[in-house]
Amino acid sequence: MRRFNIRLLLTLCVLAFGSNAMAQYLRSGYFLDGMTYRHQINPAFMGESNYVNMPLFVLGNFNVGLQGNIGVNDFLYKYGQNGYPLTTFMNPMVDRDEFLNNLHDMNHLNMNLNMPIISFGFQKWGGFNTFGVNLRTDAHVNLPYGLFDFMKTGMIGEGSSHYEVDDLTVRANSYVEVALGHAREVIEDRLTVGAKVKFLLGAANVDARIDNMDITMGQDQWLIKADGYVDGSLKGAYFTHKEPEEGDTRCDEVDGIEVESPGLGGFGLAFDLGAEYKMDDFVEGLSLSASLTDLGFIRWNNGISARMGSEYTFNGFEHPVVIDPDENNPADQLGDIDNQIEQIGDDLEEFIKLYDDGAKTSRTTKLAATMNIGAEYEFPFYRKLTFGFLSSTYFNKPFTWTEARFSANVSPVKWFEAAVTYGVGTFGSSLGWVLNFHPNGFNVFIASDCMITKVTPQYVPVGNANMNLNIGFNITWGKNKYAKAHAKAHDTAIAHY
Repeated sequence: MRRFNIRLLLTLCVLAFGSNAMAQYLRSGYFLDGMTYRHQINPAFMGESNYVNMPLFVLGNFNVGLQGNIGVNDFLYKYGQNGYPLTTFMNPMVDRDEFLNNLHDMNHLNMNLNMPIISFGFQKWGGFNTFGVNLRTDAHVNLPYGLFDFMKTGMIGEGSSHYEVDDLTVRANSYVEVALGHAREVIEDRLTVGAKVKFLLGAANVDARIDNMDITMGQDQWLIKADGYVDGSLKGAYFTHKEPEEGDTRCDEVDGIEVESPGLGGFGLAFDLGAEYKMDDFVEGLSLSASLTDLGFIRWNNGISARMGSEYTFNGFEHPVVIDPDENNPADQLGDIDNQIEQIGDDLEEFIKLYDDGAKTSRTTKLAATMNIGAEYEFPFYRKLTFGFLSSTYFNKPFTWTEARFSANVSPVKWFEAAVTYGVGTFGSSLGWVLNFHPNGFNVFIASDCMITKVTPQYVPVGNANMNLNIGFNITWGKNKYAKAHAKAHDTAIAHY
């Protein structure tokens, strides 16, 4: 429903957390040979062993993450002498400058979920082959400074009588991918290449944007001129409409969304490409690698579309106030955090007016591609220790981001390896780690690209909303003959040194 869409946007805007997707795979394990799912970030990486993950193993490779340049502490504040209860930034007791100075011109949130339904890999046909059916969901939100300036400053009469909100964007995809991959050596012990083809089954898509919103203070109301749209695709979905107010000639204002007989919303195709080259002829112990993933598109059917009202009036946001309950303040006077968020949600419904465009068209959206470039160097005095550098760029304007990640990787015994990584990029810095156990018969790992050092009582990270968790369990058997050859060459090099 429209209420749901606005509340979702509000939750992302105010709390800076939610469920995600953008399915960015674990980067901290990029240089660990025993990581079963390295091929997801570079299809040229061949598995150390054959493996299988069936639906029975729910956590075969569960990856959930959140990235952003804002955090929950930017929107929720402690209230009272004991720091309880919490209140939103809209509370008049929260200083305007304290709130706005923590924000950016553009405030980003990216959320991701990647979960395999079934996945396996095996050695055959001169290389290593992979098959996977994966559920992927990704959501991105871009919230401009002007929106919060208006919400906070415009309501207390201390700011300007004119505000502009530009480039507010919400984009989300949910789909199932059926991926077939193959990697092989083309130059023995030197060059390995790999590729994947992915057949995509679209579930739902939304692309919402406010290109420009001009807000001017009238005599007793705000006058809004807006240019924006919402395009979505979900089989069986349609808009419901509000009853027109007295004197209003329009009867197409969106009130909500209903869904009948949901199903597949679209179909698409994508490719992953990758390569790895061992530079021993030039620099002993150095390997270079690169990949491009998610080069593709989805053709969506059953589209619904709405446009923002070109001119309308808005009465403004009300300020919820927290009152501590005691014998002098009945419970019905308590403005707790849930009530405050609900109040802001009600106001946002009046702030953003959408009108049914009547369109039921097909449209095509491209996937957000990722480019990875890596370099790994074996420490000459202890060959079981390597150092790596990985550059990652995610192309999805206006949500494009980059990261450089440095790693120290160690494999003290054949059945265990670990890594400690440090990344710096668009969303700040992060500390990552990996623990990977891979004896004969099974593989268990737990890892994170972003170590959380401080959380709220609800386990939401304080500071920038960066969190990631990757855990998995897989049945393995056999040894890839190419992995054996590489290990033998590696052991020979150690002995020779």
